[in-house]
Amino acid sequence: MGAESIRCAFVPPHVVNAVARRAPSEQARAAAQMSSHMSRRQRRRRAESVPDMETIDHAISSALPRAGRESVAAVLTGGNRTVYDCERTWEQRKTEKRVEGAAEAGDADIDMVYDFAGIVRDFFAESLGRDSIDNQGLALILNVHYGEKYQNAFWDGDEMTFGDGDGEIFTSFAKSLDVTAHELAHGVTQFTANLEYSGQSGALNESFSDTMGAAITQAYAKQTPDDADWLIGDEIMGPTLYGEALRSMKMPGTAYDNALLGKDPQPAHMKDYYAGPQDNQGVHLNSGIPNRVFYLVSSDLGDSVKAAKLWYATLQKLWPTAQFADFAQVLIDTSRELTKDKVVPLGTPQVVRTACRDVGIL
Repeated sequence: MGAESIRCAFVPPHVVNAVARRAPSEQARAAAQMSSHMSRRQRRRRAESVPDMETIDHAISSALPRAGRESVAAVLTGGNRTVYDCERTWEQRKTEKRVEGAAEAGDADIDMVYDFAGIVRDFFAESLGRDSIDNQGLALILNVHYGEKYQNAFWDGDEMTFGDGDGEIFTSFAKSLDVTAHELAHGVTQFTANLEYSGQSGALNESFSDTMGAAITQAYAKQTPDDADWLIGDEIMGPTLYGEALRSMKMPGTAYDNALLGKDPQPAHMKDYYAGPQDNQGVHLNSGIPNRVFYLVSSDLGDSVKAAKLWYATLQKLWPTAQFADFAQVLIDTSRELTKDKVVPLGTPQVVRTACRDVGIL
């Protein structure tokens, strides 16, 4: 799947659809319905679009030997950040508000997204040795205040976009480090394994974003795996859903249970695997299975950053159509290599095998 057709949203379709049907107020239902409509329209636009010159220049720069890249230096920015205000329109890059190194803009969402993108970029550089999203210094483009009460955030193959939420079901998506890390990690996957966004490869794509989000959030908060709550999306829940989350990596299927959303349908084991057509054949749903593997391995190692290094090294060896069984085998093989290099401790391959067996993918 090329960059021009990618659109990875933070809130899964089954959650958006539930809110659109059952939200307690007409305002919240209307906001969810519009969010769903605009998400579908955005996907169509991306699928029909022709790559712009920045995308073409970047593809050329990536193919050149490093010594010959001066001619395309415009896209090799070291992950410099630019934040745009969409001004509650459906237009990306509407008004530039803050660039790399500039003073605070005075808008909480703009300044939080700027800071969070820096935390994510620095984690990739310092912990994983990666130069921005594409490993070639790609600029980080971030859009806030997208649409009217838009209830989602997404990576579209080029840039990040954040809605404000409706204030009732969801608050601003810009206020969550988890959201920023998750969506930018989709870009990392795009420029490495390029996992197809459907079925098991798509669930691995979603899971990698959740694992990076968890590791980055825990590292920033100086938490151990035992300290962390392992919840995804709890920071963006509005008053109606306060205390709930979108996903639990520790116990998939327990993130929420209420009259609005119903019960969290994520499986934690292959015996409950979702094999239906919804959600691109379950990319958000079945991501709970590899998510739990990451939780188990992190907990056993006592360090989610070491686990993230193992996952990142594994991602480099996967391919677009990789399935759960492929992932498990590559993860085990990579754990042996990283044990030899002393990146992860002795016994890690045994820990990984046990975790994969616990969820039924071995």
